[in-house]
Amino acid sequence: MGGPRLLLQHHYRSRSASSSFARSPSTDSTGNDAAVHHSLAVPADTAVACPFGGPLDGLARADVREAAYEVFFMSCRAGGAKGGGALAYFPEGGGGDVSPTVGGPRGSTGMNVVNSRVKRALGLKARRSSQPSTALRSGVVNASSSSAPGSPGRAMRAVNGHQHPSSVPGSPRARRPMTSAEIMRQQMRVTEHGDARLRKTLMRTLVGQVGKRAETIVLPLELLRQLKLADFADSGEHHQWQRRQIKLLEAGLILHPSVPLDRASNGAVLKFREVMQSAEARAIDTGKASDAMRALCDAVLALAWRSAPAGEACHWADGYPLNVLLYVSLLQAVFDLRDETVVLDEVDELLELMTRTWATLGINRMLHNVCFAWVLFQQYVATGQVEPDLAGAALAMLTEVAADAKQESRDPVYARVLSSSVAAILEWSEKRLLDYHEMYGKGICGGGNSIAAMECAMSLALAAGKIIAQSVPGMGISATNTHGVGCFAANRVDYYIRCSMRSAFTKMLENGLGQEDGVITDRDDDTSEILTRLAKDTEQLALSEREGFSRALRRWHPFPAATAAVTLHGCFGVVLKQYLVKAASLTSELVHVMHAAGRLEKALVQTVVEDVADSDDGGKSVVREVVPYDVDSVLVGFLRAWIEERLRVANEGLLRAKDTESWMPRSKTEPYAQSAVELMKMAKATMDEFFGIHVSARDDMVRDLAGGLGSIFQEYISFLASCGNKQSYLPSLPALTRCNQDSTIKRLWKKAAVTPCRVPPSSPRACMPYGAPAGAGHNPRPSTSRGTQRLYVRLNTLHFMLSHIQALDKSLSFFSSSSSSGAGARCGSPSANRRLAAPPCHFDQARASAHSAIGHVAEVAAYRLIFFDSHHSFYDGLYAGSVADARVRPALRTLKQNLSLLLSLLVDRAQPVAVREVMKASFQAFLTVLLAGGNHRSFSKEDHAMIEEDLRSLKRAFCTRGEGLVTEDVVDSEAEVAEGVVALMGQTAEQLVEELSIATTCGSPRMSSAQRLPMPPTTRRWSRTDPDTILRVLCHRDDEVASHFLKRAFQLPKRR
Repeated sequence: MGGPRLLLQHHYRSRSASSSFARSPSTDSTGNDAAVHHSLAVPADTAVACPFGGPLDGLARADVREAAYEVFFMSCRAGGAKGGGALAYFPEGGGGDVSPTVGGPRGSTGMNVVNSRVKRALGLKARRSSQPSTALRSGVVNASSSSAPGSPGRAMRAVNGHQHPSSVPGSPRARRPMTSAEIMRQQMRVTEHGDARLRKTLMRTLVGQVGKRAETIVLPLELLRQLKLADFADSGEHHQWQRRQIKLLEAGLILHPSVPLDRASNGAVLKFREVMQSAEARAIDTGKASDAMRALCDAVLALAWRSAPAGEACHWADGYPLNVLLYVSLLQAVFDLRDETVVLDEVDELLELMTRTWATLGINRMLHNVCFAWVLFQQYVATGQVEPDLAGAALAMLTEVAADAKQESRDPVYARVLSSSVAAILEWSEKRLLDYHEMYGKGICGGGNSIAAMECAMSLALAAGKIIAQSVPGMGISATNTHGVGCFAANRVDYYIRCSMRSAFTKMLENGLGQEDGVITDRDDDTSEILTRLAKDTEQLALSEREGFSRALRRWHPFPAATAAVTLHGCFGVVLKQYLVKAASLTSELVHVMHAAGRLEKALVQTVVEDVADSDDGGKSVVREVVPYDVDSVLVGFLRAWIEERLRVANEGLLRAKDTESWMPRSKTEPYAQSAVELMKMAKATMDEFFGIHVSARDDMVRDLAGGLGSIFQEYISFLASCGNKQSYLPSLPALTRCNQDSTIKRLWKKAAVTPCRVPPSSPRACMPYGAPAGAGHNPRPSTSRGTQRLYVRLNTLHFMLSHIQALDKSLSFFSSSSSSGAGARCGSPSANRRLAAPPCHFDQARASAHSAIGHVAEVAAYRLIFFDSHHSFYDGLYAGSVADARVRPALRTLKQNLSLLLSLLVDRAQPVAVREVMKASFQAFLTVLLAGGNHRSFSKEDHAMIEEDLRSLKRAFCTRGEGLVTEDVVDSEAEVAEGVVALMGQTAEQLVEELSIATTCGSPRMSSAQRLPMPPTTRRWSRTDPDTILRVLCHRDDEVASHFLKRAFQLPKRR
């Protein structure tokens, strides 16, 4: 019993054992059981079940306790028992000395707690008061006033609950203290009446048999022989007592025999069953002449003595688990009935007396150690774990058990008792340690009691687990673990920390989700908020663990806080991974969750680093378990996917615009395409959302976003510019011919016929185009077609796009520069200032494409307006027939109306380039009339003045109707080519031939008249010095010299 003491830290406040054993000795066992059951009541989830099998059939707890006391009393009374002592009997009426006492070395004087070897070995504190233990007092002395806490043996006896004559003041006899036997009787809650019956039976049994050993007595059978109906209060009590004795015999001889029954025992078993069945209905006659009693005796003796020679030992109570249950019931008597956390001061004497039952019950020292360890542990649990000294005592006994369990030769019963009891201790302890935050977490902030209780459970679990690992194979616990953090204790503590942290984290998650499965759901509205709060709670849990439990767990584990932090890191990582899998796109809520995860990871990693700093290997094993969340890379991936999704949506809008856009203005105030509005609105929203996302690596994505949007803008601009080209509206050039010269008579006749009918220039008829009906010259309407107006919408849309692209570029440049410069921009660093001052450059290609498209669309619109919409007044009507009859005035009227409509349809920014392109197209149309007017146009030198005047009128139209949009210098510059061609028309045919010869030969020697000139190429780049231009002037000259030259030089045919 002198095993080493296992110390526990942070003990509870020692409870004051001030209560005394005040129950009357005559109190019945039913009342005692009820009181004890009430005092030992503990929550169902903290109670521990008996590991030695279920309740015995037909025997209640009180029945087992009474049977244990009977065995105890018989073992102490019978001679020749271990210890050499015997129970002495004092007849009643002999004053105060009416209780049996115990003979032996210590007699009935008791033992002082200071000298208690058992309590000292178990580490139990002294609980005796300073009152003398053997003081004799006069007067009326009751138990509550004279007993010391935890020592009912010091209480003065009060017989039958009233004052004894010897206690009267001045009485010569004073009452003595209780003996150990009396203490045992009261601890076992046996009534005096029952004790008297037991003494009576043993006296009759042992008469004349001095030295008879207890192990040779079948006690229940002797009780049935000796006790009659007259020894009980009534027949019901007698019948119930008789059934208990028979049930006890059945349990020891048939149900749980120490030696298994064989075929030869069947007859005895059948006889016993018959007697037992008859005893169920009514009590059997136990007289000497009773057949039932005779049959019962034969059967019991045959079964009890079948495995041993006569006279050595009978076997009726040494079978498992009956023997262990009886012995455990005896061991439970060492606890004070009034304070179950207190071990009696007389524990040494009581245990010494209990050893006398070992022969009857088949108990040895090894079984005693296991049973006593279990009883101490069970009492610690039953009393609500308020007394850590009991846990320390259980640990001390487990140390003895561990030493016993290492012995090679072990009894099979001992192996069963060892495995079941130690497994029960381990199961109870691990149930709390696997979730110690739930079991002991409430006391972290309020005091150390919860942590001390957790330490007790941890010590018990480690002691029990080590016994199992070393001595009980096949239970899943290994004594060596190469994958752990060190020794057995460290590995087990590591396991408990991880399990408890996972359990605590799961509870936090379930509380946040409001459900029990702990899986992220599709409720996107609050899942992000739950995870953000979960990250904060996880960080707080790690801090509480570090400040609370980890300090205590460092006793067994080198870095408990680091292990807890790594476990929480992994748990949150699993939840975060589920959340990211379900996350469809990058949102502000997701960014908040990732930032919270980053803060949590930083705090947990800091905890790991600080906790493993003093470890031998630097905590490499636990550090390797940390799988980073990679917050930045995850956000970059989501941001890149977000950008791709936005660009995909924009591309879809672009494709939809290509299929559905009709180029109708949204309204008069918004004269541009609906698709452009939607595209730019989407781009603006994308940009705002992009810069609203707080991601550290956002600047790396600016180029990707700008490049994607720029490509979409360029594609849309290309779509806007896909309106054809000016060549499709230019008339084809007619074949070169020479004017057909009429005879002199015919020309005079035409002149005479036309001259009288010529209309004055001021007449409205003079303003009508060639071939136009009468009345067509009054109030001409704009000739701009719907197609041309749609080109104007395209032009407006291009300017709308350009303005918004510039705004987006500035915004993109500003935000990217300010965010990338950070503190440097705020401090005015030169590099930051250069970035902020730099012009927008992200959409340069898109802007260049827009400018190019504006010029192209404006050019196409102008050529369509002049050559298609106004063809009747320009190309088809101007100078058709004769110059005098088809002047430019009707074309100018139409042009002015079209320009007015153009200015009303185009936005201000689009008007200058559009009017300039119309001016260019008008001059081109004027030249086309002069140089490629077809067979119905011919000119003479005399027409030069009128043509020159018409050109000046055309120039003035743009200077006046352009509303200042085109300056005179620009008009003059664009009209230079036309003026040069008109100047050629003012020359004679001979001069033109000379000009053509010079232009064709390009400075080569002068050719003879016999030689043919090469046909100049048609480039449509007309100018005064262009050979093709001069040739076309000659082709339209109604002159004989020109006709002869063209025929001789180029063999051109006459017009038909």
